[in-house]
Amino acid sequence: QVQLVESGGGLVQAGGSLRLSCAASGHSFNQNTMGWFRQAPGKEREFVSTTKWISEGLYFTDRAKSVKGRFTISRSDAKNTLYLQMNSLKPEDTAVYYCAASPSSGQYYYHEHDYRYWGQGTQVTVSS
Repeated sequence: QVQLVESGGGLVQAGGSLRLSCAASGHSFNQNTMGWFRQAPGKEREFVSTTKWISEGLYFTDRAKSVKGRFTISRSDAKNTLYLQMNSLKPEDTAVYYCAASPSSGQYYYHEHDYRYWGQGTQVTVSS
């Protein structure tokens, strides 16, 4: 059974940092495109960042304009884990953050329907 489990969310002051983790089990996603999305209260879920496999140990990444320069996506093949380092957090970053895994590889995916597996989400709250 495939599972994605996020952790690392919490309450932080504006300007602070958090590191989210997404541990995968039941399947190795080392060559799959993976991503982070978020959903703020009363809003639709939106794309945050994605990473695509290029070759063994080499991944490229992309991110939404709203988080560029502040958030960094990374992954550990050995741990089958996806990360999201979030720096310079703003109150508008407050949301439930979800990790997701696509059944495909080699491309960036920016839309929910391109991902098959989802975690349960972790709450990030940024106070002003």
